Order: sequence, then structure tokens, then C-alpha cells
Amino acid sequence: MTQATGTDTGRQAPAVVPLNAVFADDFVQILVAVTTDNTAEQVAEAVAHHVEGKRVRALPYPKAVFHNGRRLAPKTTVAEAGMEPLDHVRVEYDIPKGEA
Repeated sequence: MTQATGTDTGRQAPAVVPLNAVFADDFVQILVAVTTDNTAEQVAEAVAHHVEGKRVRALPYPKAVFHNGRRLAPKTTVAEAGMEPLDHVRVEYDIPKGEA
């Protein structure tokens, strides 16, 4: 029997989750590695990093992540959203109505 140490939180280390992603109106699907602890905000930035300002014009708006037809709250983690390896996500600009 092992005894828990003061540093043992019982929490697993974040796992890498490769996701298929499309950013805004880009025509290329990309593979992006995130972790189970990353938030939707962080996923959006990871996807945008490969596309924004390269194939898609950068816009001054926040980004939203969509997974399985639902928009994720910005602080939702990959684990909380139930994302699995090679799931598809879409990242869009969150443009306020009337500014498009």
C-alpha cells in the first residue's frame, strides 16, 4: 500500500488532444494539438495562430469555438467539452450584430 504525499493531488496530468480545425472562412482544415486543460479561448488562439493574418484577414473581435454543433463558453476546458482526439472544431469571429 502506498501513502499519498503532500504533493499528490490525485489529479491526472493534462493529455494531448489533436483536433481537426477550421478557422473562419479558411479553406484548409488543420490539425492542432491542445491539452485537456486548455480552455475554448486557448483552443481558439491555437487554431488562429496557424491561419489568422496568413490565409484569413485578422479582425479585432473575440473568437468562438464550436464543437458538435454547440458553441463553447470561453472558459470551458477541452475535457469538460468532451473533445476526443481528431474531433472537429470550428473557430469563428464573434462579430457583434450590425458590424458585419
